[in-house]
Amino acid sequence: DYVQRMTARGSRYLFHIVEELERRQMPTDLALLPFIESAFDPQALSVARAAGMWQFMPGTGRDFELKQNLFRDDRRDILASTRAALDYLQRLHGMFNDWHLALAAYNWGQGSVQKAINRNKASGQPTDYEHLNMPLETRNYVPKLQAIKNAIARPESFGLALPTVDNHPYFLSVRIERDIDVALAARLAGLTLEEFQQLNPQMNKPVILAAGTPRVLLPY
Repeated sequence: DYVQRMTARGSRYLFHIVEELERRQMPTDLALLPFIESAFDPQALSVARAAGMWQFMPGTGRDFELKQNLFRDDRRDILASTRAALDYLQRLHGMFNDWHLALAAYNWGQGSVQKAINRNKASGQPTDYEHLNMPLETRNYVPKLQAIKNAIARPESFGLALPTVDNHPYFLSVRIERDIDVALAARLAGLTLEEFQQLNPQMNKPVILAAGTPRVLLPY
């Protein structure tokens, strides 16, 4: 049931994420990262106050231009948070020149990974992901991504039936030019409030301010 719910949620966002990864020539496996971070729930909020499907902490979100104010939290915005997460992963890959280390840094922090590398260098040990001394959560981070990849590549091997993901966008971006009530926007789009919020989860208030949110996402 959990896998079914998680993959049904993920199917709304995967096409966009894969398209962005391909445009940047990044590994498309990274599209599966929100399965681990948030089970693809854009409303997810951790006890440490990390938010959105990419689980940005408030400070890291601000570093990557994700606005957080009374009306909206871009850490939950589908387009903005995906752009920020891929920017962050690209920066980490540039620092470590290794995708496994970039993923470790995404989970544990770049400073922590660099210190672990420095410790290994000082003691003459290898500095790859396998050999670094890291917390269990980070140690399991890349294996979890591999496990998700295996499950999606061969669902029948694990007794799973996954939903089909159509090879076209699930949503498109629609401009708004004046402030509008969230419930009214959902009704005009022919959606339930829940369906509207699945694509526009960044709103903190029941009103959309056009000055801060010039577009909304609606089903393709």
